Amino acid sequence: MSGTTGDNRRAERIRCQFSGFLYFIDEVVETRIIDISRTGLCLSLKDWIGAKPGSNIRIRTNELGLIEGTVRWYRAGKMGIKLDETTNTAAQVNSYFKHYHRQIAATPLPVSHLRAHATKMMRPL
Repeated sequence: MSGTTGDNRRAERIRCQFSGFLYFIDEVVETRIIDISRTGLCLSLKDWIGAKPGSNIRIRTNELGLIEGTVRWYRAGKMGIKLDETTNTAAQVNSYFKHYHRQIAATPLPVSHLRAHATKMMRPL
């Protein structure tokens, strides 16, 4: 599961199973998070959505709250998400690992290198 497998992954993936909603422009689809790392997620979608690689999306779950990311790939009902490097998303993911995966919580994602997060106009959820 570590990034030494030759698949360009740098962060360790942890298998998980929790549900949430994916928001893209005016579309919403129910989703299940299959695995999580400090930099990304793999999702299983309950229905088709018009997001393509490079699209900015939002995800809301009870475990993570509201986080933002970019679609890396989308095929066969699954989607890979690169998490935005914002202080909010980093804090949400760090909190998730602290409460649900204590063995990884000792190595939090540094927020000092993250770019300043400009307030984005988001439609109400």
